[in-house]
Amino acid sequence: MNVKLNDNVVVIAGKDKGKTGRVVNTDPKAGRVTVQGVNLQKKHQKARKASDVSQIIEREGFIDASNVMVICDKCGKATRVKHAFVEVDGKTKKVRVCKCGAVLDKAYKKPSKAAAAEETAAPKKRTRKRTAKAEAAAEEKKD
Repeated sequence: MNVKLNDNVVVIAGKDKGKTGRVVNTDPKAGRVTVQGVNLQKKHQKARKASDVSQIIEREGFIDASNVMVICDKCGKATRVKHAFVEVDGKTKKVRVCKCGAVLDKAYKKPSKAAAAEETAAPKKRTRKRTAKAEAAAEEKKD
């Protein structure tokens, strides 16, 4: 599936043809996406308690991923997604590319394992409340 979360897309087929929106949910197994403001469906919600109110809720429904095209941020056109290999920090990475040559994937940097280990390795030093109060009182006497 060439469409990812938070991509700007345009609908190319169906009742909402021509509408644009942001992808808010994806289902890669079924090949479907949910686009913000597109394929609105009404759901009748019954009151479950006496204090609740029955209501009709509008929400976005799924659309097949083949019915949407990604919009390039650089050129602003809907484009078919092409894959290319780009070298980032000495590693080869597969990225999505527009026809104009712009990379469609957002820059995402995973936190390194060493940085994560440092955060968990040094726990905060615990002090008792009485000792903290005594130290604060001793500092006030010095001033």
